[in-house]
Amino acid sequence: MPTETKMTKFLQSYGYDLILGAIAAIYVLMAPYTKVEESFNVQSMHDILFHRHRLDSYDHLEFPGVVPRTFIGAFIVSFFASPLVSIITCLGFPKIYSLVAARLVLGCIILSTLRFFRIQIRKKFGPQVESFFVLLTSLQFHFLFYCTRPLPNILALGLVNLAYGNWLKGNFYCALSFLIFSTVIFRCDVMLLLGPIGLEFLLTRSISFWKALKFCVGIAVVAVGLTISVDSIMWKKFVWPEFEVFWFNSILNRSSDWGTHSIHWYFTSALPRSLLIAYPLSLLGTILDRRVPFLILPVLSFVILYSKLPHKELRFIISSVPMLNLSAAVAASRIYNNRKKTIWKLVNMVMVALFVISAGCTIVTFMASYNNYPSGYALKRLHQISHPANVVGEEWVHIDTFGAMNGISRFCEEAFPWRYSKEEEVGVEELRNRNFTYLVNEQPSVDGYKCLFSEQGFDRLELRRGFPPIVMVKRAKVYVHEDMKKEDHLHKKWPGC
Repeated sequence: MPTETKMTKFLQSYGYDLILGAIAAIYVLMAPYTKVEESFNVQSMHDILFHRHRLDSYDHLEFPGVVPRTFIGAFIVSFFASPLVSIITCLGFPKIYSLVAARLVLGCIILSTLRFFRIQIRKKFGPQVESFFVLLTSLQFHFLFYCTRPLPNILALGLVNLAYGNWLKGNFYCALSFLIFSTVIFRCDVMLLLGPIGLEFLLTRSISFWKALKFCVGIAVVAVGLTISVDSIMWKKFVWPEFEVFWFNSILNRSSDWGTHSIHWYFTSALPRSLLIAYPLSLLGTILDRRVPFLILPVLSFVILYSKLPHKELRFIISSVPMLNLSAAVAASRIYNNRKKTIWKLVNMVMVALFVISAGCTIVTFMASYNNYPSGYALKRLHQISHPANVVGEEWVHIDTFGAMNGISRFCEEAFPWRYSKEEEVGVEELRNRNFTYLVNEQPSVDGYKCLFSEQGFDRLELRRGFPPIVMVKRAKVYVHEDMKKEDHLHKKWPGC
């Protein structure tokens, strides 16, 4: 009996965390590779874990990117992941397992901050609202998939979750401090959330203007000092990364070089895809509970202000999802409690149907994402089929820009005799004059090389009659080539292109 009681208490305390953590872990294990958006933090974590104090070997010095980013997030994740990575290395597992470990650690960090926010939801709105909050979060693919991806937006999300929790708790100055740290260190655009929340605090007299000003300036100075002191060492120059990001994106408006969307895109595409059933429920929640509008208005203001920036991505506004889920959970709880009444009974049936549809959409989206890292799968396949154990020299693999953007990172590399090059600005016609043994690129044919195999990736979704009504269409996106001068004893194992 005592054991059962302890187990029951454990599940009551951490059951929701286990559910959310298990779903996030499945996403990591099924799709361990990363994309170009995550490249800086992924390469930084790799270098911190494997190169440590040898800064000259760090990837960012050779490939600095468009603007510098902070190393603080990579240091935090690497610190907690290092014991696991040490065990993985000692056991001789491939380095990709270390990436899985680092991503799982990041997921634990982000979900622990979400747990703090969730506990405050339970205290303020009740356990039933908390249950619906967990259910809605579980059914949304993007939030739990993104929470393990080492993006600056996700590192900022952890601090935003803590700010939300302190907001509900009534610790208004503490909430502002987390938002300031998030703005100064990880994502300068969090200031678009900090502004509306701070203004609401002032208008509702939750804080004093002069006290808040002194407090916020002090916190900002500490945050700026922290990021400059750490990142200036890592970049080997005086730098405040997020200020340069702010200048590049907001002042120069150069982010639009990576594509633009219409001003309403966040409300007509990004939020519906990320929230699913929570999107209409979040709007309903603002009507059903008079406490909710004060929480939602600053978040909606954040999305509206962000909509003015031409370049848009879902990850930019992912910090709005937890609070919108709270509003949706309030609405779902109210509908469920009134389900025996005539009108509400119909609404409850519609809600249940939408829950099922949301689960289906999440499965389809996950399958698309699973097939969205063709370069990572191609390099893994090359390592598995080609076994240059008796090779005296080095086996050089050249990875083009497309390959580096769609699944390949330093964690995908293996030890000698494998060597890798991400050298840019190497034309297709120039490749035959280089000493590359293999090529991983988007070209179906290259002079002087034979195509060994191709790797398919997600292309689009098609609606069809019958079952299943939605079909995922894939096409060849990455090709692996071998130098024709190489004597290949394994040619029969290559499927060709």
